[in-house]
Amino acid sequence: MKRREFIAALGGAAALPLAARAQQPARMPVIGMLSGQSADGYSYLAAAFRQGLKDQRFVEGQNVLIEYRWAEGRDERLPAMAVELVNRPVDALLTGGSLWATISAKAATATIPIVFTTGSDPVKLGFVTSLNRPGGNVTGVTFLAAQLLAKRLELASQLVSKDAPIGFLGRPREPRYAADRKELEAAATALRRKLLFFDVASERDLQAAFTTAARQNVGMLIVHNDPLFNTHRDAVVSLAARHAVPTIYEAREPVTLGGLISYGTSITGAYRQAGDYIGRVLKGEKVGELPVVQSSRFELVINLKTARALGLTIPQNLLATADEVIE
Repeated sequence: MKRREFIAALGGAAALPLAARAQQPARMPVIGMLSGQSADGYSYLAAAFRQGLKDQRFVEGQNVLIEYRWAEGRDERLPAMAVELVNRPVDALLTGGSLWATISAKAATATIPIVFTTGSDPVKLGFVTSLNRPGGNVTGVTFLAAQLLAKRLELASQLVSKDAPIGFLGRPREPRYAADRKELEAAATALRRKLLFFDVASERDLQAAFTTAARQNVGMLIVHNDPLFNTHRDAVVSLAARHAVPTIYEAREPVTLGGLISYGTSITGAYRQAGDYIGRVLKGEKVGELPVVQSSRFELVINLKTARALGLTIPQNLLATADEVIE
């Protein structure tokens, strides 16, 4: 080929992609949702997250794509899932349902923006340097779960006799467990309540834990907000009913299934805020300059039908302050 022909051919080849790009729509940003929970159990939180995105004018399938990864209570899956999303690659990551989701995401990338949802102190965990100016590639929403454990213990104390022990169903492998147990022990000492701990390693231990709790006449069982228990929510509620063990939770969903009572911050609100934050990041805001949001909306939910089945009388003042009473 002659030099002049070669240059002309090269120019034509270079021009083709430019023309093609001019006719193609812009690439949609991709968000990775990394959760320690199951898709079925956390579908309502995924919906809240999408609403937060919509608040920032991002609609899944129209101008943004979401890649979902669900560990289904098996935290050991999260590191590989995080790496997979980073290699996709995604433009931002939402982490929740387990502290290990955020830990895994941070280990997988120091550049892709991460927005977490957590019930623990993100500064103590090392997720951010401060709440006001997180720095780095991480920010998120925290909903003060540890502080509310004492409130759940106080509520349980109002509903059962002073002589009845109060139990705590937990999983020592959960990163929050040790700190939350310490918080609960201090609250029990202040209230002069006997506290029993029922530790499990997996869902296979749940039956034995409830059998033991019933045998020891536990007045009420505080169920830790753990990915394992959230994933196996139906089994926990069913075992509590079978063994006639009153239960108190952080989130309202187990109460709608037949649990007795819940008290905690609005987790749906936290996920909506997380969606709003990721929308803002996709628009160009720096994730490290977005302050960590401390969720401050609290919800008290009581299942009156379950209370009657257990032979418990809910005080009128408690019913009057409840955000939702299930008849």
